[in-house]
Amino acid sequence: MPRNPIHPMSTAPHNDPSADAEAAPLRFADHDTRRVSLIIPTFREADALPHLIDRLRAFHADSGYELQALIMDDPSGDGSDTIVADTGLPWLNYVGRTGPRGLSAAVVDGLARAEHPYVVVMDADLSHPPESIPALLDALDNGHDFVFGSRYVKGGSTDDDWGLGRWLNSRIATILARPLTHLKDPMAGFFAFRKSLLDQADHLNPIGYKIGLELLVKGHCTRPGEVPIHFTDRVHGESKLSFKEQLKYIQHLRRLYIFKFGTWTHLIQFLAVGTLGLGVNLAALTVLLVLGVPEIPAIAGGIAVSVVSNFLLNRRFTFSYARESSWLRQFLGFCGACALGAGVQFAVAAYLVHTYPDFIPQLAATIGVVAGTAFNFIANRYLVFKKQHVRLNDVPEA
Repeated sequence: MPRNPIHPMSTAPHNDPSADAEAAPLRFADHDTRRVSLIIPTFREADALPHLIDRLRAFHADSGYELQALIMDDPSGDGSDTIVADTGLPWLNYVGRTGPRGLSAAVVDGLARAEHPYVVVMDADLSHPPESIPALLDALDNGHDFVFGSRYVKGGSTDDDWGLGRWLNSRIATILARPLTHLKDPMAGFFAFRKSLLDQADHLNPIGYKIGLELLVKGHCTRPGEVPIHFTDRVHGESKLSFKEQLKYIQHLRRLYIFKFGTWTHLIQFLAVGTLGLGVNLAALTVLLVLGVPEIPAIAGGIAVSVVSNFLLNRRFTFSYARESSWLRQFLGFCGACALGAGVQFAVAAYLVHTYPDFIPQLAATIGVVAGTAFNFIANRYLVFKKQHVRLNDVPEA
């Protein structure tokens, strides 16, 4: 049964040209037969919309495509609806959204309204050239299952006044997404795919503005591609990219990591929390010693504080899918797992030095730590913070 990823709020991809030969591309004898749904999320873009519509009108006339253009507005309350209505273009539709706001949410809502076999997503601020849509569709016809309009592949470019900060922000965001895809510009908001991709996509729950990356990963795309475009700086209106949106991107990446890598992602988070817990332990120990607490109680106090902090962080982040369960029961289970893990650590180290008299004690202790940590993770993952009635690939909302 096909999956239905469209929710009103609601793999390892690569760019290997050799994959084209193995694909079964859909080709058209005449490009005029192409039927394209164009999804354009907007928020306060009244200044840019007339210019975009002019270019879309020219593109529609030149291409001969059967076009459905959806202006998905949050809504802006700036007259965007009137601008669209005054054009009288039957293929241009204004949709005033009433659900949760946000670029990704707008695109997901647009996908539910898309009627044609090709889907193209682009911004309304004229940074993405409508004239490049045929190149995106040609790439789909030549075997790719998802195509980005890229600034960074050969032939792609950006306006000259990009500052160092903006360039670094884009590059760092791309590097952070590298475990998910090897494409050079997966952050782009200009992309195309066949609507049939949604039949194999898992539930879409994007946050922030990187909906293309969400579709690429959850659509299980194996033959993504990129075509060069010139990315133009915004001339009209104001950018919606803020520090808050960048934090949402980090949160979105975490969701996608969990979706794609599952238990390995939980393990990495568990280890990161453990490392942070060591710092908390040492800090608490130092504070207690400064306050005049004797060494032995201070050591115990540091351990107690780190256990509590580790529990809170693991419950909030590592195993966030289970935080609706009883915190007291989970805390007691967490303490029990940690105590048993310490016992495993001691038992392994003691066994090694007892059985092999020449075994280096420090190495035995290190192996014991690894064994104890592995036990702690398994016990917490599958006993303390176990999933109940949740699919294996379900991703936490935060």
